[in-house]
Amino acid sequence: MTSPADDTALDALRASPTLPAASGRTGRYSEQAIHGALLRFRVLAYVVGVGLIALVLIGVPLKYLAGTPVVAETVGPLHGFLFMLYLALTVDLASRCRFRPVHTLAIMIAGTVPFLSFVAERKVTRQVLGRATS
Repeated sequence: MTSPADDTALDALRASPTLPAASGRTGRYSEQAIHGALLRFRVLAYVVGVGLIALVLIGVPLKYLAGTPVVAETVGPLHGFLFMLYLALTVDLASRCRFRPVHTLAIMIAGTVPFLSFVAERKVTRQVLGRATS
């Protein structure tokens, strides 16, 4: 059972003129496939953002100021792996929604700046759902 908010989001997705799926396509460009790609992107954007913040605000200061590298040594490689997944999911979503290459690159770069992945996730979500504001 879905909540009214979920129904509203799905209705916006179905009615979105920006999605290639609006023309009734199936498979990779279907509404369901794009919605799934968007969900995967959103989750990983948040995870990568939190990991980067933890690394920059906790791990690096502990390593260089307190001489305790354990957080940076643990979070760093994990964040690196998850960032590579973020890049792959960004390309997947961008290809499904037919984003311009420059737009895709900007979304990818947003994952390298603390807090910016959250902003990029919000803007991409609004764009994909067709509720982008100028």
